[in-house]
Amino acid sequence: YVGHKEKCCAEVGFRSTVLRLDEAISEAYLLGEIAKLNNDPDVDGFIVQLPLPKHISEQKVIEAINPRKDVDGFHTDLLLLLGELDEVHRVAGDAHGQVRVLLRMLDGILELLKHYDIETSGKNCVVIGRSNIVGRPIANLLSQKGWDCTVTMCHSRTKNLKEVVREADIIIAALGQAEFVTADMVKDGAVIVDVGITRVKSDKTKSGWKLL
Repeated sequence: YVGHKEKCCAEVGFRSTVLRLDEAISEAYLLGEIAKLNNDPDVDGFIVQLPLPKHISEQKVIEAINPRKDVDGFHTDLLLLLGELDEVHRVAGDAHGQVRVLLRMLDGILELLKHYDIETSGKNCVVIGRSNIVGRPIANLLSQKGWDCTVTMCHSRTKNLKEVVREADIIIAALGQAEFVTADMVKDGAVIVDVGITRVKSDKTKSGWKLL
C-alpha cells in the first residue's frame, strides 16, 4: 500500500514523505507526531497507515488527525457527513471553501455497481464486516434514496451467517479474512463486490508473499 501511494503521488506531482516509526513506540509518542503534522503548514494532508500495533488505539489515532488533513477520510466528523449527502460523488465544502473528498473506497464500490448496471433498488444487500472504514458507511449509503437497497450488516457474532448471506442479491465482503465467502454462501445470480485484501505467504513469488 505505502509503496503504491508513493508511486501515485510522484505520478501526479504531489510531494510525499514517509515517516517510518518503530512498532514499539508508545501511543503518546504517535499522537505527538500526529500533532506535529496537524500544525505543520507545509503538510496539506496525511495518512496513518493501518493496522497499528495492538497497544495503540486506532480510533484514538484516527480522531487525533485534523479532519481537514485526513486523506483517508476516517475521522468521525467526515463519517457523519455521509448521512447528509445525496450526490454520487461524496464531497462536502467547509466554511473555508475547502473541499473534502470522502471515502474514495466507497465511491469505488458505487462506481462498480453503476458501471456494470447492477440494479440496487429493492434488492437485498448483505454487507459482511462492520468497520467504520467500509462496512458501516457502505451499508448506510446503499440504504439511502437513489440506491434503495434493503441492507443487512453481518459480522463475527451474526447467527446463521451462511444462511443470511445466501439470501443476498448483492454481497459486499469487507473483511480482512481471505476466502471467507465460499460458493455455498452465494445464490445463483448474486453480485459480489470483494473489498478485502489479505497478504499471505507464497513460495511462487519473489517476495514470498501474494495478495488475495
